[in-house]
Amino acid sequence: MIKLERLSDRPILTPDPSRPWERAAVFNPAAIYDNGLFHLLYRATDIGCHARYGPYRNSIGYAVSTDGIHFMKLDQPVMGPGAVPQELRGPEDGRLVKIGDTYHLTYTGFGGRFEGDWRICRATSKNLITWERHGVVLDEPNKNAALFPEPIGGRWVLLHRRYPDIWVAFSDDLKTWYGHTKILSPIPGTWQDARVGIAGPPIKTPQGWFLIYHAAHTRDNSYRLGAALLDLEDPTKVLARQAEPILEPELEWERRGWVPNVVFSNGHAIKGDDLYVYYGAADTVIGVAGMRLSDIRF
Repeated sequence: MIKLERLSDRPILTPDPSRPWERAAVFNPAAIYDNGLFHLLYRATDIGCHARYGPYRNSIGYAVSTDGIHFMKLDQPVMGPGAVPQELRGPEDGRLVKIGDTYHLTYTGFGGRFEGDWRICRATSKNLITWERHGVVLDEPNKNAALFPEPIGGRWVLLHRRYPDIWVAFSDDLKTWYGHTKILSPIPGTWQDARVGIAGPPIKTPQGWFLIYHAAHTRDNSYRLGAALLDLEDPTKVLARQAEPILEPELEWERRGWVPNVVFSNGHAIKGDDLYVYYGAADTVIGVAGMRLSDIRF
């Protein structure tokens, strides 16, 4: 059975009360290992990140590490709220891939102007610090998307969520998406019976595309991480899906926070055979867990 092991029993990133933009929470980071360093693009909020706490504002912060556990953060966010109308309340929950020499970040643009005012947006960068926004990718209420790190059959592929399921779509130009196909759904009567959505971008392995996803439980709205395997040539085909979660909220700081009982991943970093999975805990702090890619067995 695939299982993630925590690499630290304490959060690796916590809010900084001295910085208004990240004084309440840091969570749900995009991640990558590149040029000998671990990079995080984490979501930060000024107050609790739920409507019941008020009109919170999101920013994307940057942190860097040599060992994947001890990080240094920039003082200012690399993306903040209000840059465009779709992001009046800021960017949320990025997922990151590198294609050639360019980093592509898919993220949620939260406008807050009306019910359901969130759209999947895309930005690119050469250095992870300076970002060029390319606007809305999917013009529909949608909060959960990641690019595959390479084209498949000559087409770009995007994972996203049309509630409560995970979908795949295709594009010839990274702008227009078609062929939307549902691939994973909640399973009644289990820990993943309410809704499912992707974690970080899929990982290419000899067996197939390894996909980590999150799932919520109807009973208490708790979030866990699961694992599935998609066909290398046709990602609409699910080859396997593990019945048990690979990570669930167990530690105090995963069970208590702005949104209790949540482990929620947006990204991972690969160094050799080691997979570092970064996750938001209780929508308040960030943790890390890991495994070896060679241990993937379905």
